[in-house]
Amino acid sequence: MDICTRLGKNVRRLREEKGWSQEDYADRAGIHRTYVSDIERGRRNPTVTVVEKLAVPFDVRPGELLD
Repeated sequence: MDICTRLGKNVRRLREEKGWSQEDYADRAGIHRTYVSDIERGRRNPTVTVVEKLAVPFDVRPGELLD
């Protein structure tokens, strides 16, 4: 599995564990909802800055999203 797919699966799993919609999560992360959708489907290759934004609402280290 490539890193973008792994990131997307981890983001989706954590988001669903919190019970957040993509829109709720996007608001918390400060990014657009369609970008979250693309990330979850592995169709985006986000920058390290975006990976950090994705991690903050989950209170995890950015690297944990890539494991």
